[in-house]
Amino acid sequence: MLQIVFNVISAAEISQLETLQQLELLDAFRVTEDDLEHLEDDRFGRLDRDGKTLYRFRSADWRFYFEVAEGKVIVHRILHKNTFQDFLFRARLPVGEDEELAQSKQFWRLIDEGRNAKSVR
Repeated sequence: MLQIVFNVISAAEISQLETLQQLELLDAFRVTEDDLEHLEDDRFGRLDRDGKTLYRFRSADWRFYFEVAEGKVIVHRILHKNTFQDFLFRARLPVGEDEELAQSKQFWRLIDEGRNAKSVR
């Protein structure tokens, strides 16, 4: 299992949830190198941009967006599924969630904002 690090934005996003919901999400959020190499589990997805890889983890109605660097899972954002589901519905795009997000400039702005935030240690 990899060490999980939250930045200030993702920590703030999860802290807005009720304590029990936080515990359930954090308990479900387990990431191994094998998970990321095979991505056979529907909970995981992969988005690529400019040679960088971002992963998605689904847990209930929530999505964790993270990257792996130096043996750590760095969580950039934790978003409710309707955040992007509504976007996809309005855009009426015939592709999957991960493929569409990889093309969305608004999504990458959110991720870059998280990427540039300080880590919570």
